[in-house]
Amino acid sequence: MQPVISVWVRDPRIQKNDFWHAYIDYEIGLHTNSVFFTKKISIVRRRFSEFVWLRQRLQANSMLMISLPPLPPKNPFFSLNNAKQIAERIQGLQKFLEQIVQSPLLLSDSCLHLFLQSQLSISKMDACVAGRTHFSVAQAVQCCTLRRFHFEDDLPNDSSLSCDCDSDSFESRDPDSEIKASSVDITGNTHSLDVSGPSQEEGSLCCSFEST
Repeated sequence: MQPVISVWVRDPRIQKNDFWHAYIDYEIGLHTNSVFFTKKISIVRRRFSEFVWLRQRLQANSMLMISLPPLPPKNPFFSLNNAKQIAERIQGLQKFLEQIVQSPLLLSDSCLHLFLQSQLSISKMDACVAGRTHFSVAQAVQCCTLRRFHFEDDLPNDSSLSCDCDSDSFESRDPDSEIKASSVDITGNTHSLDVSGPSQEEGSLCCSFEST
């Protein structure tokens, strides 16, 4: 059987930390029959700064043996209210992931699997890959329906990982901090932004999640 890896980016949602600080995260879906993945169907949510982290880790781990595709450029004038800018970013992020999953070398990287198929934050993914957690990469992937691992509190705090470089966020925040508000659009209503067109319902096939 020919291996197939289908990955998509869609459903942008505005997440608010408080009245002044907000950012956008995106649904990342995966459907595959590839032997590289033990979990064949998954859905998580990631923000732009987490894509930046992934590219940096993949480039470092591949020892510059391959040239990674670029991410959409950071835009200091990126607006949460601009549907055109959001749609262009979604297209760029999907193109990035589509090229990444074509490389057997990158598919063997634990960082990619945690990014695509776990709900761990950046600092927890780093800790898991480094063996500083009580759970393995495989356990993190299989337990992606859980909002948090009960033993994550045992992980050491690393202040060097707390700065979020996302250009669509208005602050530097701790990636492990709780989001106190639900997904909202620019009018304050609780639903996702409609910039990528209608999507098929995947809920019956994929794991549930809560944004962290």
